[in-house]
Amino acid sequence: MTATFTFETHPDRYRHWRLTFDGDVARLAMAVDEEGGLVPGYVLKLNSYDLGVDIELADALTRLRFEHPEVRACVVTSDNPKVFCAGANITMLGASTHAWKVNFCKFTNETRLSIEDASARSGLRFVAALNGTTAGGGYELALACDDIVLVDDGNSAVSLPEVPLLGVLPGTGGLTRVVDKRKVRRDRADVFCTVAEGIKGKRAVEWGLVDALAPRSRFDAAVAERAKRLAAASPAKGGPGVELEPLSPRVGEGSLEYTWVSARIDEKQRTATVTVRGPSGPQPRTGEQIQAAGSSQWSLRAFRELDDAILRLRFHHLSVGLLILKTEGDLEVVRESDEGLAASKDHWLANEILALQSRVLRRVETSAKSLFAVVEPGSCFAGVLLELALASDRVYMLADPARPVHVAVSSANAGAHPMSSGQSRLHSRFLADPSRATRLLQQRAPLDTEAADEAGLVTLAPDDLDWDDELRVAVEERVSLSPDALTGMEASLRFAGPESCDTKIFGRLSAWQNWIFQRPNAVGETGALSLYGKPTRPVFDTRRC
Repeated sequence: MTATFTFETHPDRYRHWRLTFDGDVARLAMAVDEEGGLVPGYVLKLNSYDLGVDIELADALTRLRFEHPEVRACVVTSDNPKVFCAGANITMLGASTHAWKVNFCKFTNETRLSIEDASARSGLRFVAALNGTTAGGGYELALACDDIVLVDDGNSAVSLPEVPLLGVLPGTGGLTRVVDKRKVRRDRADVFCTVAEGIKGKRAVEWGLVDALAPRSRFDAAVAERAKRLAAASPAKGGPGVELEPLSPRVGEGSLEYTWVSARIDEKQRTATVTVRGPSGPQPRTGEQIQAAGSSQWSLRAFRELDDAILRLRFHHLSVGLLILKTEGDLEVVRESDEGLAASKDHWLANEILALQSRVLRRVETSAKSLFAVVEPGSCFAGVLLELALASDRVYMLADPARPVHVAVSSANAGAHPMSSGQSRLHSRFLADPSRATRLLQQRAPLDTEAADEAGLVTLAPDDLDWDDELRVAVEERVSLSPDALTGMEASLRFAGPESCDTKIFGRLSAWQNWIFQRPNAVGETGALSLYGKPTRPVFDTRRC
């Protein structure tokens, strides 16, 4: 796969989606350009999708939340009269490297989770209008929506055919959402996931796979009725919306440079140093000021930039195994930004900025990269930027009285940015003694290295004499370990405590994909994924292990 694509787009440039509006209801219709694959070599038939299709979907979802706060419900459907979506393009998957398949599935997972996040945190409801064949990733897209309506034409069905047809698993959380979210009985789910042709009609409703049926003659009217009903039950958010400015990073040889974020990439050392610069000057304190600041305000733009940088590092720099996270700026100005958002959280834009920051932080910690936070002179790991340190696998903080450094908590650390598990990073850090998190949140004064170490926020606190050597050795040791083992280890350790649909998808599914996508039964010469669409039937190694 090529590394020339970007994650920025605009509705004016969409090739695969049509976004239209009718008052408080939006219509997001899949109309995949068959010849519009991200790279050559496959045809996107039957509204099958690749990463390019999903990049547009992710962009549309973000623009709905920031640019169109008047929208309270969105219909996700297809402009193909007989097909909703056939799922991820199989030819694309069969020709892709292992790393591409896993990163592709991870991105599609995060995009569908953003649909659920919009419903939970913004009151934006989604109706999946399945006007025809709905298979694999297409049904997984529908599962992310609040309501699913299937056309009742005697032919259209929903299916998850990955196990019987491809020898792999549904790659975008389908198994988890069927039983955890829609609460389909396990025995019925077992049948559903092993019947390639899927389930249709009244049985799909009876089993809980869809919410309603409608004949083709009144399908559009039935969907519109449900969307209007959902919109009426969703709280109005006011407005007006804010236009999301292009990020337009400067991409150099071994560097990414944004307004507030930079990345220095060392392919030989297999590291990237990602620096987030804190805000400068007075920060918005009220909803009106936040509205007036628009998309250029630090709290929004810096996290959009960080999101873009993380995605570029995932897809374009596969050999980079360790992200060294740094910050620069004033602790108090970061906290001022946090407190302004917290005080205005009932304002629609403040709420959307907080939700976006949360999604970006989760993207950071679900990346298959080791994360080391480095707290040094000039750092501003406070509040929402302290969350970056708390998301890291290790935190190194300089202990030098001649050059004191500090960290600080704010309202952002009290649960405003939940992990995939639903708990705060502070509480996840102190599962053995939750009272430590409570005491820390009451500490308004910045913590120096000794106090931060005592509070449990620091992994290691080398002095000035050992600082450079400690970091160098830690980095060299980390990148010398097996990337496969590290990915599995980090996914297991980062999500301690209670499980949720999100943690099951990322903690379990990522491990399954890394394993099953490499097994001969899927990708070997006689594997199901390799032979899909060919006259030769797959031959399986029948040993269970």
